[in-house]
Amino acid sequence: MSSRKALFFDVDGTLLDEKTRRIPESAVKAVQEARRQGHLAFVNSGRVSKLLDSVRDMIEMDGWLCGCGTYLIAGGRELYARSIPHERGVEIRRLLKQYRIEGMLEGKGGCYLPEAVSWMPAIERSRRLIAAQGALSPLPLEDESYDYDKFCCITDENSDKEGFFGNLQADFDIIDRGNNFWECVPKGHSKATAIAAVLKEYGLSLEDAYVFGDSTNDLPMFAYAKNRVLMGKHDRELEVFDSFLTRNVEDDGIAWALKQLGLI
Repeated sequence: MSSRKALFFDVDGTLLDEKTRRIPESAVKAVQEARRQGHLAFVNSGRVSKLLDSVRDMIEMDGWLCGCGTYLIAGGRELYARSIPHERGVEIRRLLKQYRIEGMLEGKGGCYLPEAVSWMPAIERSRRLIAAQGALSPLPLEDESYDYDKFCCITDENSDKEGFFGNLQADFDIIDRGNNFWECVPKGHSKATAIAAVLKEYGLSLEDAYVFGDSTNDLPMFAYAKNRVLMGKHDRELEVFDSFLTRNVEDDGIAWALKQLGLI
């Protein structure tokens, strides 16, 4: 075990206050102090890299682990990158249409949404939010010229989600994010595999890793890590793990946890 620790932070609901869309100043200062004391700090997010540009403007980190482990940047260099094979990516576009499901394809270049206005209000809300963050690609979902790393989809009463997910089960992990919103990640990739790659890169042990999260796509890193910090507001699925329970993000939960755990 090293005196140097590696800290891995989810973004939405953990570092980022989802109401203000800002990182509390207390969290910025606390992470800065942890790094000053020699610890390493990483964002470990389901967001793809382009969707983290606004977060990069708010806080400095030692690395950015993006797209549930599909694209990793550490120490200013690309550590790992993996896209869905091109033909499989084209097939997924077809399957979305076949099973009446709306999708959002996500890659290093940004997010790709359907060209036409969607019949699902949630897609249009996502379109506006992604555009506001400068991460909406000018290329639509239907364009087959590009590759992407992962994708999300939304179902409704007209969707055949069983048929669609049956076509994905061999090569994708499907994460239920609630409200008929699903995150689909290539098997062998997760927030846990991202942590493992970073620990290997820096010669640290699993005991040196601390994870901070609040939602179901944090399950892999909570299952993998030994030192877990659970935000005050969180998905109940994470409660099966023995974790340090901190305050809500807007109540200085990150700073409070780092102090209580002796990391600053």
